[in-house]
Amino acid sequence: MNEKEIVLSGIRATGNLHLGNYYGALSKFVKMQEDYDCLYFIADLHALTTNPDPKALHENVLNILAEYLAAGVDPDKATIFVQSDVPEISEMYLLLNMHVGIGELLRTTSFKDKARKQLGLSGADEGDIEKQIIGSETNKRVNAGLLTYPTLMAVDILIQKAHKVPVGKDQEQHLELTRRFARRFNSFYNVDLFPEPENFNFGGHAVKVPGLDGSGKMGKSEGNCIYLVDEEKVLRKKVMRAVTDEGPKEPNQPISEPVQNLLTLMELTSTPEIVQSYRDAYADCSIRYGDMKKQLAEDILKVTTPIRERYAEIRADKDYIAKVVRQGADRARERASKTLEEVRRAMGIVKFY
Repeated sequence: MNEKEIVLSGIRATGNLHLGNYYGALSKFVKMQEDYDCLYFIADLHALTTNPDPKALHENVLNILAEYLAAGVDPDKATIFVQSDVPEISEMYLLLNMHVGIGELLRTTSFKDKARKQLGLSGADEGDIEKQIIGSETNKRVNAGLLTYPTLMAVDILIQKAHKVPVGKDQEQHLELTRRFARRFNSFYNVDLFPEPENFNFGGHAVKVPGLDGSGKMGKSEGNCIYLVDEEKVLRKKVMRAVTDEGPKEPNQPISEPVQNLLTLMELTSTPEIVQSYRDAYADCSIRYGDMKKQLAEDILKVTTPIRERYAEIRADKDYIAKVVRQGADRARERASKTLEEVRRAMGIVKFY
């Protein structure tokens, strides 16, 4: 029997998970654990690039871990771990950085975008960014961790020798850098150590879950989220405040973006018959947005309520959480330590005792 392919994915510890995380990742995690050797981690080291409050960081790790479990990720089928519980990652991060160029990191789109945001720049060209980074004051600095984020992401993947990595469009460049770093290391040391990981979305097209603000995708920083652990009253209020339009003015006119966003959410959570009924109502100008939003809230609650209730149980069970974390760390470290030893040996870092 062939060994299962290794799939790895992580979520930064920056707050509770939302519907976008669920349909874009978590629901697929649950399916993948049946057929693949899956490792899912909470990326607390990556979260440090934004200098989070230490107490908030710890709580975020616990929350996301509990949400993984509440959504159906099974610690007996998949390896669930906290990134910082695998110290081999940090050592290999240092070693791999010796083969990563500053120029290729400076050119990454995500770094430039995040640097602009941290420095308060808008529409700045690359030269402006570099000048601002060099001359920035302490309260507006861009830390080195943000620059070397792609290296750490590459190590997360390569240290587990993952074959498949589910990533969104914003992370595709980082995955391509990971492939480049793997080829570079293998070639430089004349070893066949790292496989080149592929993007993996479990078949079909990647899911883009829209927010409630009428445009763009659902995201924590955009403030347009429905969180998996939102209480019923809070969730209903959010949906009822969702942006729509003034209503169709003539039959069969194109559906506006805000209304299409609500229909997209319905396509994820409602039955096809319900979705079609509201498309028809828009087409014949009989749509009532209040009714549509009430229906959408009901259907979202059917998805989130079981997760929220299970989350509350898990979050309160500290012994169970500790058991899952220890088990996951042991599994992740077993493979990571072997890879790190191979890396050290290839680079000539060999113990004398």
